[in-house]
Amino acid sequence: MSKLAIASIGPASSVQDGGRPGSQRYGLTPSGAMDRLALAAANTLVGNGLFAAAVEIGPFGAAFTARGGAVRIALAGAPRSADIAGRTVAFETSATLADGDTLTLGIARGALFSYLAIEGGIEGEPIFGSLAVNARAGLGSPYPRPLQAGDELQTAAASGAAEQRIELPAAEQGPIRIVLGPQDDEFADAAKELFLESEWKISATSDRMGYRLEGPIIRHLHGHNIVSDGTVNGSIQVPGNGAPIVLMPDRPTTGGYPKIATVISADFGRFAQIPAGIGFRFKAVSMAEAQEAARKFAELLNTLPDRLRAIEGADLNIEALQRANVAGHAVSAIDAGTWQSMEDPL
Repeated sequence: MSKLAIASIGPASSVQDGGRPGSQRYGLTPSGAMDRLALAAANTLVGNGLFAAAVEIGPFGAAFTARGGAVRIALAGAPRSADIAGRTVAFETSATLADGDTLTLGIARGALFSYLAIEGGIEGEPIFGSLAVNARAGLGSPYPRPLQAGDELQTAAASGAAEQRIELPAAEQGPIRIVLGPQDDEFADAAKELFLESEWKISATSDRMGYRLEGPIIRHLHGHNIVSDGTVNGSIQVPGNGAPIVLMPDRPTTGGYPKIATVISADFGRFAQIPAGIGFRFKAVSMAEAQEAARKFAELLNTLPDRLRAIEGADLNIEALQRANVAGHAVSAIDAGTWQSMEDPL
């Protein structure tokens, strides 16, 4: 066995997997990864099941050191600087840490969560079939809390398999798609139009339980209390103050505020990656459109292994690359012939 020791890590980082589907019948929140596509891509790169447990890394930096043997890892999700013993590591690729090597990660850029998958998965004791951490409930394994410096993740020794990259489609752009309801009749047409036509931002006070939205006040028709009913990832509740809250994987299993709409499952990961303070809009779609988007998303997940490609070996001359003038040209970081040196005559 090998282990990955955590040298440093920021808040909002924990072990997550596909969650606990079916557990809500017992009043247990499902938890699981905020961005399922990124989790699945990282796991695919190292030969794990799509939703095997991995490290969900929040927006701040982290460092991990291999102990007891080599550890093979992969990175996906929010881009950030990454290097192993000073050697740059690309996202959406696999790489191997030799015993004693340290993987150093910088601050996330343009999104929030990155996923560090480890070949062979993470050793732990499943709770209702999952290692996913819910810090509020004290659930999860190997640590039922956010990760911290000094923690060690037990895993299998690296197999020595060839490193790979994965070709993902371009990220969806545009508004976050929603289906109105199930309690949109608790809001006047004008309130629903205001909700759809306004720009929203996510509050910095948000967390894995719920994303608080900053924008106009959405008024209820008949008050803000309803008989509590079930929630799902992406339920958009409107409490008494009129400021919507989008429920996330550590949400309560039921809610007693009217739910004006629900983020469709195909867009949920994209929504979860929006940083606080960045403006976005919602777009209402039909149930049929949401189901078609879900079908396409499931098809993408199932075809991830077909998107793996071998990484061609290359030794980078970092000093020469730093001197190169690559502005205005299509270049390859591993093909110096495509660079235009600052020292070359025009």
